[in-house]
Amino acid sequence: MTEQNQKLGIWMMVLTTFIFAMQDGLSRHLSDEYNVYMVVMIRYWFFAAFVIAVAGRQAGGLRAAAASAMPGLQVFRGVFLVLEICVMVSAFVLLGLVESHAVFACYPLLIAALSGPILGEKVGWRRWAAIGVGFVGVIIILQPSGGVFSPYAVVPLLAALMFALYGLLTRYVGRRDSAATSFFWTGVAGAVAATAIGAWFWEAMTLPDWGWMILLCMSGAAGHYTLIKCYEVAEASAVQPFAYLQLVFASALGVAVFGETIRLNVAIGAAIIVGAGIFTLWRERKAA
Repeated sequence: MTEQNQKLGIWMMVLTTFIFAMQDGLSRHLSDEYNVYMVVMIRYWFFAAFVIAVAGRQAGGLRAAAASAMPGLQVFRGVFLVLEICVMVSAFVLLGLVESHAVFACYPLLIAALSGPILGEKVGWRRWAAIGVGFVGVIIILQPSGGVFSPYAVVPLLAALMFALYGLLTRYVGRRDSAATSFFWTGVAGAVAATAIGAWFWEAMTLPDWGWMILLCMSGAAGHYTLIKCYEVAEASAVQPFAYLQLVFASALGVAVFGETIRLNVAIGAAIIVGAGIFTLWRERKAA
């Protein structure tokens, strides 16, 4: 990997996090007005169309993309991600972008903690120490004496756990299936599951909100496209720490557009979580 490619990959990751933060803001806006399950369903229709279009242009077409050594697990992954997105979008509505993302930022630490028992990967004492420090950050954010702490605080924490399990499942199926196959099943199985849930919650939307919905769908496709390009030019370990910028962009959006505030305990806790997460990623890269 050349230095030029690494710089391009980093900028592509920065752009990806910005797009996904905007997507989260659009999801929050629409889910304030309409049912979360319907919003996720429509979003997934567009995502599935994008996935099928990408697969159709690859060597072997749709047949090659759909060929999986573990189809049952691939379908389960796709369905599980839909459920995780529903939980996270619900957190945006209940807690806002700032506090939801601050808690959700612990998911890389959960992946590191669970990679041992689930995937059999070795986790050294330094990474365990970083994981422990990161969860001190989570406790600071939740602040049992006040602040964010409420039953709603469990929602983004549940989303983080679900996304960590999804990430581990992706690693597991990646041992036998290509990234293109996993991407295909994420979109197609996810769209079927999202429709099975969201069709029961259909609501009529106003014309302006259909405009926001189209923008939401386009942002999802754009974000996945830039993420694919990012991983094409740079190693995941080199660009992954910059994924934490989504917390920064989403928080700025929450403050500027939705009138949210950043409490001191949330800022301190999020900084601890991000620091621990970046150290964990660095240790994984060094171990690799």
